[in-house]
Amino acid sequence: MASVLAPAQAAAAPAASLQRGIVKMVLSGCAIIVRGQPRGGPPPERQINLSNIRAGAMARRAAQAQPDSKDTPDEPYAFQAREFLRKKLIGKEVCFTVEIKTALGREYGIVYLGRDTTGENLADSLVNEGLATVRREGIRGNNPDQARLCELEDQSRASKKGLWSEGGGTQSVRDLKYTIENPRNFVDSLHQKPINAIIEHVRDGSVVRALLLPDYYLVTVMLSGVKCPTIKREADGTEFPESFAAEAKFFTESRLLQRDVQIILESCPNQIILGTIMHPNGNITELLLNEGFARCVDWSMAVYTQGADKLRSAEKSAKERKVRIWKDYVAPTANMDQKDRQFVAKVMQVLNADAMVVKLNSGELKTIHLSSIRPPRIEGEEKNKDKDKRFRPLYDIPYMFEAREFLRKKIIGKKVNVTVDYIRAATGPGESTPAFSERTCATVTIGGINIAEALVSKGLATCIRYRQDDDQRSSHYDELLAAEARAIKNGKGLHSKKEAPIHRVADISGDTQKAKQFLPFLQRAGRSEAVVEYVFSGSRLKLYMPKETCLITFLLAGIECPRSSRNMPGGTQVAEPFSEEAMLFTKELVLQREVEVEVESMDKAGNFIGWLHIEGLNLSIALVEGALSKIHFTAERSNYYKTLLSAEEACRERKEKIWANYEEKPVEEVVYVTEEKERVANYRPVFVTEICDTLHFYTQDVETGSQLESLMETMRAEIAAQPPVEGSYAPRRGDYCIAKFADDEWYRARVEKVESPAKVHVFYIDYGNREVVSSTRLAAIPPAFSTRTLPAQATEHALAYIQVPLDEDVRADVVDCVVRDIQNSQCLMNVEYTGASCPHVTIQFGDTKDDVGLGLVKEGMVMVDVRKEKHLKKMVTEYLNSQESAKSARLNIWRYGDFRADDADEFGYRR
Repeated sequence: MASVLAPAQAAAAPAASLQRGIVKMVLSGCAIIVRGQPRGGPPPERQINLSNIRAGAMARRAAQAQPDSKDTPDEPYAFQAREFLRKKLIGKEVCFTVEIKTALGREYGIVYLGRDTTGENLADSLVNEGLATVRREGIRGNNPDQARLCELEDQSRASKKGLWSEGGGTQSVRDLKYTIENPRNFVDSLHQKPINAIIEHVRDGSVVRALLLPDYYLVTVMLSGVKCPTIKREADGTEFPESFAAEAKFFTESRLLQRDVQIILESCPNQIILGTIMHPNGNITELLLNEGFARCVDWSMAVYTQGADKLRSAEKSAKERKVRIWKDYVAPTANMDQKDRQFVAKVMQVLNADAMVVKLNSGELKTIHLSSIRPPRIEGEEKNKDKDKRFRPLYDIPYMFEAREFLRKKIIGKKVNVTVDYIRAATGPGESTPAFSERTCATVTIGGINIAEALVSKGLATCIRYRQDDDQRSSHYDELLAAEARAIKNGKGLHSKKEAPIHRVADISGDTQKAKQFLPFLQRAGRSEAVVEYVFSGSRLKLYMPKETCLITFLLAGIECPRSSRNMPGGTQVAEPFSEEAMLFTKELVLQREVEVEVESMDKAGNFIGWLHIEGLNLSIALVEGALSKIHFTAERSNYYKTLLSAEEACRERKEKIWANYEEKPVEEVVYVTEEKERVANYRPVFVTEICDTLHFYTQDVETGSQLESLMETMRAEIAAQPPVEGSYAPRRGDYCIAKFADDEWYRARVEKVESPAKVHVFYIDYGNREVVSSTRLAAIPPAFSTRTLPAQATEHALAYIQVPLDEDVRADVVDCVVRDIQNSQCLMNVEYTGASCPHVTIQFGDTKDDVGLGLVKEGMVMVDVRKEKHLKKMVTEYLNSQESAKSARLNIWRYGDFRADDADEFGYRR
């Protein structure tokens, strides 16, 4: 049998060959279009007109180019005749013989339903139902087909069927509507309910012309969420088909053209009706995507009611199989290993509303940007406002702070699932755009929640719009668009009509005057809540104080961290060992976490000093325990000193990190009297240099006195040869320096406090006295004369076995007495036991060997501190006997008897 494209004869062909084809379309009750089988593309097709009969002409719309023309309605029973054939033939195989081919190429023939002539003769059926009339002109009597048709027509007329019914068939004419006055209202009135329809025309794979039943609206419907390749037509009629446009059109035609379907009309933006066509055999939208004939489009995806994830999944399947329009597709992450595409990481820092720093299992830090979202930003005139003001994006861009805080509270310090969607290539600076380095863009989830979607749904970020061919986007882009639509509808965040929140945050970092004003409030507050905004080094941080709405620089008290590299006037200061490790340790522990701080004091630069706690952990102690910091001498007066000391000793013994090269200095053997059964007296000569108001005193070891004298002479000679530039030294608390004393001589000192350049508190490390001097009388200590060359010579002590009354006048008398007796004189000293801050000793006069402390007890100047240690019992007894003698004689503090009987411990006395 010949195919559809077999050559036909130009005139009547009594022995015409039988041909076969599949009915693509029924044009009217007497004309059909048949096609062949597809062979690597859309198949050939031809129009066949039924011989010897005539059916009514279908309605036709007036030509748009001819204003005077009018719409032509259906002829009676034209639509019913077309429907009669449509329901029988669409998609079915027919066989036909071509009897006549006119000069214009129109073909007339006999069509049978099925593969051979035993099937139903369509012309006979139409005439029998009264849906067509017989062309009686030119009938040949010897033609049995024509005779049979005439007979069938006579029977139909007698039975008053169809055209022969009473009334002439005017009731069969459709009220066809080509336009809808208000398409949006029409679509909304249907409430997305399925409506019966017939697909009358397929413009391309994703746009069809549908006849809506039962009201006969003829509308153009674009499939929601997808777009197929199109055939562009120029004004002169020239066609330029895109790749696979014809194939996509045939795919839709072969499945939908003139089929009974149901259409869900979903939206009508800009007079374009969007809908989904449901056929008993499936959803054409998903099929087009799955076969690679269409791509998803974002602007209409949001209205698709059957689940946008199904469309994305179908498109993804086609991309992976590289079929049709995706034949050259390369996935954005195709060159990445699976472990780099999907991984679990810990969030270390939230950079802004769309980026974060995460720590991989390998320990590597990686910056991740959230895919397809844009953080809050300033646009238009606001961008150029307050140019003179220092711009702080976190606080000055509306909703940026809220977005950052949302992310910080949600994910900081927690493990998240990261799925890399694409790598955004680095871009150079443009006329109005800055340069961007390469970005890893990903979808980040925690507990099944998409962080980007949560941000967008709260109106704290917006979705980026892409070109249709731009595949570098979030794998959950539709959810992001839906979340944004909800945020806009509910007026949340950036989409709110309310005035944007304003954050007036005072930055008092480095502002000494403002810091002084805040200091008393922070000190009185005890533990204050704060958020760590930035980590400069292991012990230097920037904090945000929510209650005070201010930013401060905070230094950890009690420790001395290795210093990082810094740019100095004389060049770059090299970083000390383990400074980077200390900073990373602090970052991982506290960066952007909510903490509690105890502010104790501030330094000359307006930086606050104190203790920082996070979840019950003291950061200073944690750094010392991690062998990343040493104890600073100022920790001695804190409540955390013992804990710090034990932590440092443990690290020193293990020789970890900063203690790796530590070698314990040989110290002279100290007799621990607490371990002895008997008290051991080991008096050595010392020189008493200073006596404090607390009755603590400083001594120099007589044996090293000559070394100190030699060092002083050499140092002063060098300073005289190269005098320091006055005012060139900037004192800082804890620094060792040299200071010019009242006698105009230079001495080694340590800076204890800096009130101002004119008031610097220094401690003379070799003599034990203190002084407040101007910074102009200070200079950097020459390295040859530092404490490494000769340790500080002044050592603090307290008298053993005695207790000084709290009365200020009595205390002053005791101090005067001791100063008069031993200051600036050589004595003999023995360590009796250790105290909280210094050793407690007994002092003997150098000539008489009399005990200074015992002498004070005998004179009734002080009371006895009763020690419980057994090996000290003999000394305590001697002191107590002397105290009883002084009480009996009513000397000094005992002149009114034993005043302690009525005084409780809270008054400072104890027996």
